[in-house]
Formats: sequence, structure tokens, C-alpha cells
Amino acid sequence: MAVTGAAAPGNGPEERRTITDELAELQRRLSAAEDYLHLAERRDELARLEEEVAEPDLWSDPERAREVTTAYGRVKDDVDELGTLAQRFEDAATLHELALEEGSEALEQLRPELEEQLVSLSRSFDALELRSLFSGEHDERDAVVEIHAGAGGTDAQDWAEMMLRMYLRWAERRGFSVEVEEASAGQEAGLLSATFVVRGRYAYGLLNAERGVHRLVRMSPFDAQHRRQTSFASFEITPFLEDLSGEVSIDEKDLRVDTYRSSGAGGQHVNVTDSAVRLTHLPTGLVVSVQNERSQHQNKAKALQILAAKLAERQREERRAELSALAGPQSDVSWGSQIRSYVMAPYQLVKDLRTGEETGNVDAVLDGELDDFMAAWLRWRRAESTD
Repeated sequence: MAVTGAAAPGNGPEERRTITDELAELQRRLSAAEDYLHLAERRDELARLEEEVAEPDLWSDPERAREVTTAYGRVKDDVDELGTLAQRFEDAATLHELALEEGSEALEQLRPELEEQLVSLSRSFDALELRSLFSGEHDERDAVVEIHAGAGGTDAQDWAEMMLRMYLRWAERRGFSVEVEEASAGQEAGLLSATFVVRGRYAYGLLNAERGVHRLVRMSPFDAQHRRQTSFASFEITPFLEDLSGEVSIDEKDLRVDTYRSSGAGGQHVNVTDSAVRLTHLPTGLVVSVQNERSQHQNKAKALQILAAKLAERQREERRAELSALAGPQSDVSWGSQIRSYVMAPYQLVKDLRTGEETGNVDAVLDGELDDFMAAWLRWRRAESTD
């Protein structure tokens, strides 16, 4: 339904301008979403995938079946989501037209319902428009995340555990699943490190915003004088691909395999046998530890998956570094050049030092409210790439 500026006589000009303009803006955003999500192509792709899903021998090749059904689910979600938004917009526009036809009294009565619909639609478009900011090859994929305590002693180890909880809460809010593969307890409190896999569409694209050093400033609960302490922890991320056999080859002779007893700092199936596995890739020095599976064999298999993902990311980074060297010197990013500060004393503030995004509600952020920071980073990344 096309929205125009026409209104019934007797309606106030301010009311006509506000409701009509907001509907026109939502219609523009709907058309833009259909463009950047390539709705016409998605519908064609959905029809093709529906035929493949219906093939009776699809599951004779389980790997291909998983790829097809995953692609089908994602494309169908996109088409259905746009269809739902289009219908919600149509309902709001129709309600507005009916109110205009009835006159100012009807418009006044329906205004709360209309405003509620407009606010809800605007928020839905805000979430949808994030997708136009995903530009990376692996942004839609699951993610392997590592958190490591840095400078700051026991406070830093406690901060690493606080960060783990923050991202677990964030994933829960978004409906993503998380598998904590390894968590090494600190000497007195907190964690030395943790490795976890986040599964959900765009997990990697969103969490990539968090890559780097995070700084916490607070009154230390571990200091007898309760003095202010600054501590650091790092966030590392790799896209997680189930099968990297075509991209990465791992020779068993290049691995040192150590087994040890699960510590229980996050393992779901901790037992008293030496089932935890640590793999060291000797040519690169990369280390992966997994303790959350039920057996040593399962832990080794998962560790190999994560190692393959890290090796693939390392190869991609080396290619990017070669291109960067050709482009000229870049600004150095090293330990201590934090991406974000979380200040709990002497004032309350979380500020991203790249984007300038900030909030005084530190508790909400530590409870997983990170979407605004991620969205700001995606917009910042796009702006940086176009400069």
C-alpha cells in the first residue's frame, strides 16, 4: 500500500505530518530491506532449495543434506521475515487510513495503537538493517572464542570469568547455543582462559566486534585496602567451520598430544580420568585444549576441529598481512591498546574506544547487553572501509 500525505479535513497538521511521515519512512526501509536482502533472488533460491529438500535420496549423502537443509532454513527465514514485516506495515498503514476516513476523533482513539505498531516496526527494521552491515566471508557462521586473562593478577583472572559470563548471557539473549570446551581455573579465583563455541546465524559477524583487549577498572575485591585496580583480558575469535578438510591438512606428526584431568571450571561432564586433551601444533605453536566432551576421543576430535579453524584463520590472516604490507604501514595494535574500557570506579561507564559508543549502565553490559556496541562497530567498520 502506498502511503501519501493525504488526510481527512479537520485533522491537525502536526498529527498528519507525524503519522504519515513515519509510515512513509517505514515504507522506504521496507523497500531498502527487500533490496539489500535480495528478496527476488531469495524467492528463486527458496524454490530451488525446496525441490532439493524434497528429493527422496537427499540423506544418502549426509554432508550435502546438512548443507542443503541449513541453506533452506536460512533462506526461508529471510523470506518469511520480510513477508511478516511487509504484512505488519500493511496493517499499520490500513489502520491509519481507516482512522483518517473516520475523522480526528477516531484518529485520537487509535493513536496509542498506531504509535505502538510504529515503534515495534522501527525496532524490527533496526535489527534487520544490521544484516546489510555484514560484509565478511564468514560472518554468518558459528564462532570459536577464546578469553585469556592478562595483566592484573587475580583481578584479571576474575575479569576473564566475568567476560565469559557476559558473553554467555549475550548468547542466551539472542537464542544462540554455547558449548564451553575448556575453562582453566585461576590460581585464587576466576579463569586463566576459556574456550567456547557459539552457534547461531551471524555469531561470528557479531562477535568479531569484540576482538581485542578489554580493560576493567574497579575497586578490587581481592585487595585488603580495597584499592582501585586496572586489569586486562583478551578476546580472540575464529570462524568455526565443521569441515575444513579441503582447506587445512593436519599431519599427526606435527602434533604433541597431552592428556590431563578435567579441572571442572566449566566442563559439563567433568570426571576423574585423564580425559581432557591439549593439542600443540608444533610448526605454528598453536595450542588448543578441550575438556568438555565425555571421552578423551571426543575431546581430541573437537580439539582437532578447533585447531583446523585456527589454522585456517591463521592462513587468512597471513594473506591479509601480505595485502596490508603492499598497501603500506598500518597502525600498531598491541597488548594494552584496549578496544573497550569498563569503568566501575570512581564512576560508571563502558566506552568503546574505536566507535565512541558508551553507556553508564555497566551492570546491563556485564549482563550481556552488547548489541548496541556490536551494531556501532559494524557501522564503524563500514565507514572505515569506505574512507
